[in-house]
Amino acid sequence: MRVLMLSTDSRIFEEGSAVRGRMVEYGKLFNTFSIIVYTKPGFKEELLSSGVHFYPTNSKNIFFYFWSAYRVSRKIIKVYGDTVITSQDAMTSIVALALKSQFSFPLQVQIHTDFASQFFKYESLNNFIRHYLYRLSIRYADCVRVVSKRIYDSLVKCQMSNVKCSVLPIYVDVEKIRNTPITADLHKKYPQFDFIILVASRLTREKNIPLAIRVFHGMVRQYSKTGLVIVGEGREKRKIESEIKNYELGENIFVENWMSEEKLISYYKTADAYLLTSNYEGYSRSLIEAAASGCPIVTTDVGIAGEVFRDDQSALVCMPGDSACIENALLRLRSEKDLSQKLSQGAKTAALAHVLPKDIYMREFRTSFTQCLSSNPKK
Repeated sequence: MRVLMLSTDSRIFEEGSAVRGRMVEYGKLFNTFSIIVYTKPGFKEELLSSGVHFYPTNSKNIFFYFWSAYRVSRKIIKVYGDTVITSQDAMTSIVALALKSQFSFPLQVQIHTDFASQFFKYESLNNFIRHYLYRLSIRYADCVRVVSKRIYDSLVKCQMSNVKCSVLPIYVDVEKIRNTPITADLHKKYPQFDFIILVASRLTREKNIPLAIRVFHGMVRQYSKTGLVIVGEGREKRKIESEIKNYELGENIFVENWMSEEKLISYYKTADAYLLTSNYEGYSRSLIEAAASGCPIVTTDVGIAGEVFRDDQSALVCMPGDSACIENALLRLRSEKDLSQKLSQGAKTAALAHVLPKDIYMREFRTSFTQCLSSNPKK
């Protein structure tokens, strides 16, 4: 089986990144695995030993992404012939639909975000457009893969579940996380704090990091030796730094650049709480990582919260935007040691029960593509 993937995730080109590692493993499942990534100039085409081939578009601006990806896709198809096309984002679906129309190849649409959420749809004009592009691509797909039951339920609610749809989460190697030694201790790095909250995410609008800062501001008024460490990069970084300055929290909140997976695991293992304040999520890999590390979780009801992590059993779960609930949850974790231990163990148990063993996961991943072949009578 030959697979052509269209993606917007340029982290594929970063040595040691988790997404690159996943692509390498996926490549072992197919005869060829070609990945076209929407990128700005400066990236190089790569052919890895596992048979995975990375193609950057190196486009001058976003308007050229589509033409560049289409052009590269046609070249690949001319070389390899019959191919299963998979699209990882609403914007890549534009090219995927064009290729399906021209070549009649099977199309798999992957959905990694909760595009049916009202928070998603009305967050920006870009998301409003993406919402309808998702709906369009699902209509013409031979099969759909979603990463959580939350997204599947959204498809059912929107009457879009008539195509073959499989629920397959993002793979997380929980055993690797559990066995990774601590090499960076947050309490040693920030000895002035007796309770440290960790946030690790892309610094984008949907993550709602300003909410975490506002909640933290209320908490610090009661417990001055509480620290917040934010690890991430993104378009909202300057806004977040401005929020910290406005609340005069420069001595309690520290923003660190994105780091290696090993170091981040150490942060999870030495933090007193992991906080996620997103307005919406498709999955939220960080919740699994925090849980496998034994870090007590406070999260909004997004992604796999509710499906995997139950309120007051394996996490403290609040509605998106509910600052009072989030602050109260963090205060409970700070003052109730028994609760912290209970949630730590509960989260570990939930994560282990949820994540499939690697060999089974890889088999299911390949099956998600063979479903497309059987759904496409022309191929």
